Amino acid sequence: MNLRHLVFFQELAKTQHMALAAEHLGISQPSLSYAINGLEKELRVPLFEHEGRNIKLTRFGKSYLTYVNAGLAKLTQGEELVQQLMDANTGHIELGFTYTLGQGLVPSVMSAFQKATNNTKISFALTQGNSFQLLKALRDDSLDLVLASRVQKLGDVDTSKEFLFTPLVKQEIVLAVPANHPLAHKKNVFVSDIAKYPLISYSKTSGLRPLIDKILERSGISPQIRYEVEEDYTVVSFVEHNFGIALVPNLPQLKQEHVKLLHLTDNYVAHQLYLVTKINQFMAPSVTRFRDFLIQYCAFDINGYE
Repeated sequence: MNLRHLVFFQELAKTQHMALAAEHLGISQPSLSYAINGLEKELRVPLFEHEGRNIKLTRFGKSYLTYVNAGLAKLTQGEELVQQLMDANTGHIELGFTYTLGQGLVPSVMSAFQKATNNTKISFALTQGNSFQLLKALRDDSLDLVLASRVQKLGDVDTSKEFLFTPLVKQEIVLAVPANHPLAHKKNVFVSDIAKYPLISYSKTSGLRPLIDKILERSGISPQIRYEVEEDYTVVSFVEHNFGIALVPNLPQLKQEHVKLLHLTDNYVAHQLYLVTKINQFMAPSVTRFRDFLIQYCAFDINGYE
C-alpha cells in the first residue's frame, strides 16, 4: 500500500467506473486494477463489487473510504500549511522571550516589523519564561527564536554546542527600593550599600541570577537574601511591600510612585540579552526575515536599552 494507491481508490469510489477513473488519474486501466487488487489483498476484504458494467463499493469499501477521505484531507491540509509556512509573506513565528523584554522591546519590534507591507500577514505565537525554560523549548523545536540571557549549561550540556547567541541589547542593572527607604533620596548609591538590607533576589533558574551574584561578589558582599522569585515585577512588588530591596534590570515602564529605581555609581556590569537560535537550524523564510529585522532594529538605541 502507498499513498498513490489510496488516491486511486478514492477516485474509483467517486466515479464507480474503471475507465473513467483511470482517465481522471492519467493511468491505464490495468494499472488501476493492479493497485486496487493490491489494496484488497493487503486488507483481505473486497472493496468493490461488479454491478453490470459498473462497479460499486462493498460495505467494507464504504467503511474504508471514510478513513481514506479523512486521512487524505489531513495530508492535504498539512501540505497547505507547510506551503504557507514557507511563504515569506504569510508565515508563522514561534517567539519566546524573557519577562523583562515583554514590557518594551518585543512589542515595539513586532509593531515595527508588521508595519511593513510584506509582513502584515505574518503571525506570531508568543511564549514567556525564564532563560532556562525558553532554551529548553528551543532545543525541543517548540520555538523558532528566543530572546533571553545567556545560559552556560542545560543539564550537563554546554549551550555553546547547541545554540548560537547573537548579542542584541544591554540593560542597565539598577537598585529597586521602596519609596520611603533610606536609600531612596541619596544622590550616590553604591553596591556596598546593599549589604545593610534584606535582598529580594531572582531564583537560581533565572538567567539574571548569575549576573546579580557576580555584581555582589565583585563588591565583596554576602547578601541577606530574604526571598527568591522568578519574574521582574514580582521582585518589584515584594520591594514595594517592604520585604527588601533588589537588583533588577532597568524597567522603563515602571511607575516610580511606590518603588524607586536607583542608578548604582560603582556598577559597570550590564545585563546582556541575546537572540538565541539553534546551530544548523532550518528556518522558514518568515522567521529568517524577522531575525534579520530584529538584529538591525536592536543596532539602534531604543526604549531605554543601551
